[in-house]
Amino acid sequence: MSIDFTANTPAKGTFPVKWIHGSKSLLDNTDPPVQVHWYNPHTVIMRENKAYNYEGAFMYLYFGNHRAILLDQGSTASPIEWPLRNVVDAVINTWCRRNGKGPDYELVLAFSHLHGDHYAAQNQFLDRANTRIMGLTQEEMTAFWGMTNYPVERVSFDLGGRELWVWGNPGHIDSEFAYYDRYTQILFTGDMFYRGRCYIGNFQLWMASMKRLIEFADTHPIAHIVGCHIEISKAGQDYPRATTYQPDEPPLQMDVAMLRRTYAFAQTITKPGIYFTGDVYLCNQTRGRMTIDKNPYAY
Repeated sequence: MSIDFTANTPAKGTFPVKWIHGSKSLLDNTDPPVQVHWYNPHTVIMRENKAYNYEGAFMYLYFGNHRAILLDQGSTASPIEWPLRNVVDAVINTWCRRNGKGPDYELVLAFSHLHGDHYAAQNQFLDRANTRIMGLTQEEMTAFWGMTNYPVERVSFDLGGRELWVWGNPGHIDSEFAYYDRYTQILFTGDMFYRGRCYIGNFQLWMASMKRLIEFADTHPIAHIVGCHIEISKAGQDYPRATTYQPDEPPLQMDVAMLRRTYAFAQTITKPGIYFTGDVYLCNQTRGRMTIDKNPYAY
């Protein structure tokens, strides 16, 4: 059975009213290690339980006729502590049963950028049959997509009738990507732009990436923009780094208007520092400061 991923786009979907958001202690936590949410019948969004790892990373599983791709693999390597492989295999088996796919259905593992909280659990899949895994160097990452002109080149990756577009999105760090799913019209921007502390390592590269995102939004429909984390409250309060309980989170999904506001604000920044745009925190070249809070123990 072949699925048509080109008709009636964007494919509609839903987000949870509230994501699992950790707890005051792991002992009190009753949520699963990984939250699985079916955005629609062919798209799954997962979240790492913040009580297991404060990063609370989001991961995106897109299904096509020939293969699925898992974008990001979370912050915890140990399958005993955090069984991502078991969860992903169960989701894929469910989708394959529903859609008449056999045991040779392929899984591709890729990630947004070269920080460990986005690929830590790759090792759980090393012995998995019919699985391709993106390498952990800039050269391997670009070669995986067939890119020869990073970061400006946009390449297409076919999941079997479902097309992803991939291009370079540096600025948070030098090695990162943006992913656009033509089926749902969801744009995934990783840690370069998300609801939280956007740590900017190279402001010039980040601004160039933002400009590419804006230009893309000018010419292509975007249903939602999503990132890898949530680190602020609905009121814009920063949840300090290593927080494992975030009871008042805003939605994961963002829109193009928010992207445009952030870019306009960023054009007024002339020096390193931490800036609240009204939507996100821009932490421009402030690697030594990992949270917005003042140190309560400082004299």
